[in-house]
Amino acid sequence: MDFDHLEESAQARGLMVRGGFHPAPEDGVPPIADGRAAGTVVLLGSAGGSLWGHFSAAPEALLAEHPLDAWTRRVAGGLAEEMGATALFPFGGPPYLPFQRWAKRAEPVHTSPLGLLIHPEYGLWHAYRAALAFSTRIALPPQRTSPSPCAACPDRPCLAACPVGAFTSAGYDVPGCAAHISADAGSECMARSCLARRACPVGRDYTYGPEQARFHMTAFRRARQPAQRRGAVPDRA
Repeated sequence: MDFDHLEESAQARGLMVRGGFHPAPEDGVPPIADGRAAGTVVLLGSAGGSLWGHFSAAPEALLAEHPLDAWTRRVAGGLAEEMGATALFPFGGPPYLPFQRWAKRAEPVHTSPLGLLIHPEYGLWHAYRAALAFSTRIALPPQRTSPSPCAACPDRPCLAACPVGAFTSAGYDVPGCAAHISADAGSECMARSCLARRACPVGRDYTYGPEQARFHMTAFRRARQPAQRRGAVPDRA
């Protein structure tokens, strides 16, 4: 498998190759389709609006339930078939696969004060959509290293920006956040994405546009509504 060809094929479909790693048993990578252990895992995802044009023009965008997950299954699944890999997804569980752990193995990302992974270039405006598990060890590009941008940000404006103080040292108050964006007072978050996320100075060139931001916020709000709580998982932001 040629890594450059994989990157080009992913990009043509609206996905980005987000690094890779050679898994160890403690990484929790499941056996691939033929029952063998994976030799290489390559993560696929997005940064900013890199996939939005592809997804928003696709037939899955019209689905009422989990349209982005459906698009990801089709597109990443097709890429996996072309590359002779097994596609793995961060949705569809439980059990859910440890994508955040894999991301830290593949790229210089770190856990931010908001709980989201922060990237030194993309900030908080990126996501992991799928992974390709290969049976063999594939030569990977050298992985860059970078300290967490949060370490050089003593003021941490992200924590002060939330109107309802949903982010604290005790964790993320999901019900408080969901209640806020379900009321008129949360219209700014719904229209342009989370105020706390937007307060981060890293990666502002990758901030989601209004249409994409509202899509993700609506998916999150819908998943927190009582009728949706039974096993529902929102499309990943």
